[in-house]
Amino acid sequence: MAPNIRQLLHRPLLSRSHPLEPDNAASRISAYVYGNILVLAALIPLTFHEEHTFQGVAIVLGTAISTFIAHAFAEGVGQTVRTGVNLSRSERLSELRNSVPVLSAAVLPAALLGIGWWGLFEPELGQILAEITVIARIASTNYVIGRLRGEKPTRGTFFGSLALAAAATVIVAVKIVLTH
Repeated sequence: MAPNIRQLLHRPLLSRSHPLEPDNAASRISAYVYGNILVLAALIPLTFHEEHTFQGVAIVLGTAISTFIAHAFAEGVGQTVRTGVNLSRSERLSELRNSVPVLSAAVLPAALLGIGWWGLFEPELGQILAEITVIARIASTNYVIGRLRGEKPTRGTFFGSLALAAAATVIVAVKIVLTH
């Protein structure tokens, strides 16, 4: 008998064809949030002039790539401390895989900035759309966490998502004030 839509929606998160372990799920959620916050922090202070538009794309991609490497390294070190043994090659690859959401945070923002760079719309519009996209991704985290727990979305999920987006925006503002 084929599963109905309700059963499909409440299955554990799958990675390839097996359930994702809670530690891996937590690591991926962490990478997702961290990557989005840092990409948003890279986007906000950008200003565009005709000759500098490509730099915005490079900054966003550079932020994501360097954060991906740092996240994978830090998670590997943390895992070594948790287990008390050095990671095997497959465990190191798992940490790389768990850090991929950092990279995904930059894909759409970089594409939107690139579209502005190519002149299909104004670079400032690309930046605004990129920023809105990242804030929406951060807000969606609450839904993803609920899904991992097997919970149905509620009004609380929605308001929690708004609070999460607001908190991420404050974090980005603090980072910008302290580092720019």
